[in-house]
Amino acid sequence: MDHDATGGRPRPVPPDTKDWTVVLTDGCAECGFDADVDVRTVGERLRASVPTWRSRLAEDDVRERPAPTVWSPLEYAAHVRDVLVVMRERLALMLAEDGAQFAGWDQDRAAVEGRYAEEDPDEVARQLAAEAGSTAEAFDAVPDDAWGRRGFRAGTAFTVATLAVYLLHDVEHHVHDVKSSGRGVTG
Repeated sequence: MDHDATGGRPRPVPPDTKDWTVVLTDGCAECGFDADVDVRTVGERLRASVPTWRSRLAEDDVRERPAPTVWSPLEYAAHVRDVLVVMRERLALMLAEDGAQFAGWDQDRAAVEGRYAEEDPDEVARQLAAEAGSTAEAFDAVPDDAWGRRGFRAGTAFTVATLAVYLLHDVEHHVHDVKSSGRGVTG
């Protein structure tokens, strides 16, 4: 692992500057995500990701980065755990106020400040499973007439439906990332 000069921590991964909202219309060729999602299945699909995360976090190489500029499976899992929380909070805001404004969230800063690479894999697996369950329940409970409610982040408009798809892609894309770096993980 590539380490910085202070304390042996891994170097921060370069910030991801890609506009991932393109997955809402185009899907994702990198991971195979199809944007044509029945949003009423998002909760089920979030829950379905948990066994893969648990399995991958139990592997011996969970802290190993496949390259200095790519997060380890542990770092990806901690990121996904936190994304689930952030998106559940945004969902709650949108349901409470149509046109809600989301505060910015710097995922790269969260990884450094949260010391994702130093976390306990068993604890991250437990937390991720709990957050996936809570977030799945929140999306399961969205009333049929609320999927079109809006929210905004830095000028980008989301509906509850597109937020659900955006979140699902993030989780499933990172499942793809950790499977690709793993040794025979199934799920």
